Amino acid sequence: MKAMIFAAGKGTRLQPFTLHHPKALAKVNGVALLERNILYLKSFGIEEIIINIHHFGEQIEAFLDANKDFGCTIHLSAEKELLETGGGMMLAKHFLQGSESFLVMNADILTDLDLRPLIAQHQASGDLATLAVSSRTSSRSLLFDKNNHLCGWKNTATAEEIRSASRAPVTSYAFSGIHCIQPTLLTLPHPKGAFSIMNSYLDLMDKFPIGAFVHHSVLVDVGKISSIAEAEKHFK
Repeated sequence: MKAMIFAAGKGTRLQPFTLHHPKALAKVNGVALLERNILYLKSFGIEEIIINIHHFGEQIEAFLDANKDFGCTIHLSAEKELLETGGGMMLAKHFLQGSESFLVMNADILTDLDLRPLIAQHQASGDLATLAVSSRTSSRSLLFDKNNHLCGWKNTATAEEIRSASRAPVTSYAFSGIHCIQPTLLTLPHPKGAFSIMNSYLDLMDKFPIGAFVHHSVLVDVGKISSIAEAEKHFK
């Protein structure tokens, strides 16, 4: 299985570190987020990875060269402008296309989630994508129907909602930043340029099943300075 790590963002919530470095190189207990996630994927046998870069991308390239790609086959997808998750994935589709599902994750997520049951559920289901989710506090929630298929989204801070016209939500979960995807997704119509892949999921949810993989694993979104201390409690 191939994987993609999103590492292009400016990481403004991690300033002042990200004024001079990419967020993927922020360290938790002395180990860069990117290193941790490459080794995390490698521990499940995923060793062919593409990483999108933009903000201080040359530092990521130098970091990988200095560490000999951590024994993996790593490709870089350099974005001239930030393309967000959907646009970044489409720019890298030459790498991700094929007959096999692929895994996508954010560089600033740290977790001990076992990827094997996630991948097994996805491959057995035939769903277009399977999203790792959990019951945790979040300002934005994904809504799922009785079959655990995506049917909406809600911003709990603003009460903004997007819902399927045909299915009622029964459960809300927070997205964990990890998804397993059928390559069919890459062949479907999407906006040009920068766009969120989550918006595409919401546009496609009434035509294609998009499933939930519910987990109870440790997960820390290391998106802001205060999160580093929390992450260091769990990841040594």
